[in-house]
Amino acid sequence: MSDVLALVEARLRTALGEPDARAAVTFLGTDRIEVLRFVGDGVVRYATLGMSAHPMTDPSGAAPGLGAPPSVVFADPVAGPRAELLITLRPGRADIDKVLRPLAVLAASPQVEGVVVAPGASLDTGEPLWPGAGFTSVLVAASGGLVEDLELDAPLDPVRFLPLLPMTPNEAAWKRVHGAEALQERWLAQGTDLRDPLRGGADLT
Repeated sequence: MSDVLALVEARLRTALGEPDARAAVTFLGTDRIEVLRFVGDGVVRYATLGMSAHPMTDPSGAAPGLGAPPSVVFADPVAGPRAELLITLRPGRADIDKVLRPLAVLAASPQVEGVVVAPGASLDTGEPLWPGAGFTSVLVAASGGLVEDLELDAPLDPVRFLPLLPMTPNEAAWKRVHGAEALQERWLAQGTDLRDPLRGGADLT
């Protein structure tokens, strides 16, 4: 675990520079999740560190034929997808540092709830991402842009650095009907500034 996280932190530093702050959050029954803050180019980037220590396991993928109840999940300690989360915001308009805890909650969800976080998924924190935010959920975008995937020695899966895009409640509802790609196309067509912490929702009519 420690070797993987050391490699992950090195990749983050290579891509984003030196973090200017870091904090740790621990939830009952889970490993510690750290959040690193990187400031530069007029934006603030927050990256989790700790989510990739273990592979994610789909609760519906319990090993068959072992006589175990359906609720029991047999997690492969080696194989399986690994990820860390990233969110990029513009400073100055809101207390965006308060995103720390919601981001850590989302990063801990694979351990706590057996969630597999993958591109196209919606994640909901149940509370505003920061004070005054019109967002309680995020869209998970594809990796490989801001921070390249980190290849690990076989048979371990690579660590993917997944950007999170805040969604308004209306956008989240529209995405459930029309899909992640359609929502991203709407954002792009309207020039939506997804880094604006106080932006309004896109026109979905």
